[in-house]
Amino acid sequence: MTTRHLYLARHGAADAFGELTGVGRRQAGLLGERLAGLPVDAVWHSPLSRAVASAHELARHLPDVPVAEAAELTDHVPYVPATAETPPSWAGFFDGYDEAEAASGRRLAEALVARFAKVPGTTSTGPRSDTHEVLVTHAYQIAWLVRHALDAPPSRWLGLNSGNTALTVIEYRDGLRPTVVMFNDMSHLPPDLRWTGFPAGLRP
Repeated sequence: MTTRHLYLARHGAADAFGELTGVGRRQAGLLGERLAGLPVDAVWHSPLSRAVASAHELARHLPDVPVAEAAELTDHVPYVPATAETPPSWAGFFDGYDEAEAASGRRLAEALVARFAKVPGTTSTGPRSDTHEVLVTHAYQIAWLVRHALDAPPSRWLGLNSGNTALTVIEYRDGLRPTVVMFNDMSHLPPDLRWTGFPAGLRP
């Protein structure tokens, strides 16, 4: 049975201008060390600089693995919830989003799912072999892919967050529902590098 293994990671810690910091580089390097034992076929990254730098930093530990941009991984709001769907803690966040912006986010979210949330296709000689791909992206995109894998309502992406370089793994197999193997795992990071990317009040 052909399986697509997606290793999803939020970029490393970034500064107020969206550039990867020294902490972010350390985080990305440690994630690369963790992934080094896997048969990774490709590293895909968002076009944004913090994700680009994170992808290339972790790829130093994955010799000969191609690294490429995927526009679908860029940071965007995948779904703007109706007022009744919006948790109180998100009140006001979506103020100012017009229909054009919401529609653009939906299109990007649909493209993200269409490209990555499926089993590998077939070739002229038959089914493809298993694939292992690393996606370096943003918290909202990881939340959207996890929500999709769980077949949860669209607004449930709001209840998911990811720390910088935390690892989420989803597997896609022919004829089966997607499997969320792990979510937001930070065991490759020492305690002082964990829980960045979260509001301070959410850190244990």
